Amino acid sequence: MEQQNEVKLSSLLELETLEHGLYRGQSWDLGFRALFGGQVLGQALQAAYQSVPEDRVVHSFHSYFLLPGDAKKPVVYDVEIVRDGKSFSARRVKAIQNGRSIFYMTASFQTPEAGMSHQFADMPDVPRPEDVEPDIRMYERNYAHLGRRMREALSYHRPIDIRTVDAVASFTAKNRKPVRATWLKTEEALGDNQSMHQAVLSYASDYHFLSTSLQPHGVQITDKNLVIATIDHAMWFHRPVNMNEWLLYVMESPVSESARGLVRGQIFNQQGELVASTMQEGLMRLREE
Repeated sequence: MEQQNEVKLSSLLELETLEHGLYRGQSWDLGFRALFGGQVLGQALQAAYQSVPEDRVVHSFHSYFLLPGDAKKPVVYDVEIVRDGKSFSARRVKAIQNGRSIFYMTASFQTPEAGMSHQFADMPDVPRPEDVEPDIRMYERNYAHLGRRMREALSYHRPIDIRTVDAVASFTAKNRKPVRATWLKTEEALGDNQSMHQAVLSYASDYHFLSTSLQPHGVQITDKNLVIATIDHAMWFHRPVNMNEWLLYVMESPVSESARGLVRGQIFNQQGELVASTMQEGLMRLREE
């Protein structure tokens, strides 16, 4: 197998300022059919952060994917200041490629404050991350069977250590319950900048997410007759994020209908605290052969 160069995710999420409110991010080709949605989520969030007061932290964003992105071209982000209140700020971000809007995000930021607190969510009992094989090992074992684009993109899958519990079963074309649990941790040491940790988690939140909806149908993500694409993605941050430590991403798909699948996720730290929640709906269409 060819030696892979080190690739840092933080460099992907550091944007070039074109002018006030206008930023450009480079793209990674992960070997998928289009630009990876997690890249646009993380970069758009970083763009929104450029215009908010330093004491404000994002607590939620809602986004729509309008057109497939081109992984071989950079993405321009246009940030609109919607509102700055005493405690909250709202921003809209438009992602642009080839003169067309491919994505919209609305993000809300808040000055941290104390308040009522409860958690009615239990972290499931799963093997520890040290006892779960990294997903990248499966790619390495099957390197000879990977397509050319996937081989070339393999190094870009390494910045986040992703370990799916019972991965072999999850990625086979057998009818299974639409649930999945995955451990996540960044491979590079991130600093104390919370915006970067949140952007990295946003990037990672799109891995294996919509494909959870495929599991009851016995369809693999690599099926050549499958058309799959994210329609919208929402995320809520409940507590500070630390991507230098293991987080457990628990996903389930409550329903699929009308060629769309709905997935929801909960992200726990190792202390069992719910750090973030996610929701996504996407297109899942099987073409006739």
